[in-house]
Amino acid sequence: MNIKFYKHNINNQDIELVNKVIESDFLSTGREVEEFEKDFADYFKVKYCLGTTNCSSALLISLKALGVGEGAEVITTPLAYPATANAIELAGAKVRFVDVNRETGLLNEDLIEENINENTRAIIPIHLYGRMLDMRRVYGLVQKYNLKIIEDAAQAIEGERDNYQPGKFSDITVFSFYTLKAITSGEGGSLISNNKELYDKLKLLRYHGLKKIPYQRIDKSNYIPYEMTHLGYKFNMNNIQAALLINQLKRINVLWSSRKKIVEKYNDAFNKIKQIKLLNEIPNCKSAYHLYTIQVDKEVRDDLLKYLKEKGVEVTINYYPIHLLAYYQNRYGYKLGDFPNAENIGSGTITLPLYPKLKDQEVKYIIGIVRDYFK
Repeated sequence: MNIKFYKHNINNQDIELVNKVIESDFLSTGREVEEFEKDFADYFKVKYCLGTTNCSSALLISLKALGVGEGAEVITTPLAYPATANAIELAGAKVRFVDVNRETGLLNEDLIEENINENTRAIIPIHLYGRMLDMRRVYGLVQKYNLKIIEDAAQAIEGERDNYQPGKFSDITVFSFYTLKAITSGEGGSLISNNKELYDKLKLLRYHGLKKIPYQRIDKSNYIPYEMTHLGYKFNMNNIQAALLINQLKRINVLWSSRKKIVEKYNDAFNKIKQIKLLNEIPNCKSAYHLYTIQVDKEVRDDLLKYLKEKGVEVTINYYPIHLLAYYQNRYGYKLGDFPNAENIGSGTITLPLYPKLKDQEVKYIIGIVRDYFK
């Protein structure tokens, strides 16, 4: 059997809408992007949404819009994909990592306050594997110290905690529509906010600092000259990306339910294998079920990875601790032992396939292969 690590859920309805855009006169940011932005904002019950080229660009302009740059420090987690830390660096600020909770893998809320100093300007919490950090606690700290929150919900579109969604307590929340995400346009991202002043600034930063994008200037009876008020980027989502996302968003809860059923089967099986550790469930937290990871002893991990691949199961690792990547070691002098919980999780984690098109027999096969390894 050959089981892919991931398969997307793009269907004929999505393809038809893309074809309609391709056959139209305008492929860049236009009506489809505006439709998706409205729908996405409605999903989170917020006022504003902007589609972007990807989540990394959304992070970068968010930092810029909040004035976080040279001389500033931004607190975030070392257990994640490097994109978030990279955006902080690209904005001219410095990363300040705070270790994670060993049992959940999430940024340890108990350690944040002791890492706040006179240079701290923002916190970027990351919702790991679809599970949300306690944003109320983070919000309390930013209120106390007059900081900003950029919530990285790239992995948690459907996530909830204590009945609140991403975006409830943050200045800006960012999302990803990369290939592996719950809804995808191959590449793509977005940000949401309830702050009109921030939204207006983010719109300028997204597209060259221009007040009117081409669609808004040419789709009129009279030509409207462009005016530039800020130095901006070229980070706008296009209509093809939006067309892929519009109908996926409408069926996002159906896709989530399919992943949930697979997770329940995995949990039932792997909780009975003593050599496997699963991250603790979080009370009152609805996971987006973005990734499914198991943890084994670090001496076993690489051999199990090889074994699974030999048996036709594609797997990967999420994540290598960021502070141990060469760039961050060279820039900050980080070393093994600096963030032991992140290192412990990162050294023993394996990510298994998790997507709605994963068939029941494939799930059973994956479970059986893992069981056989530990017999």
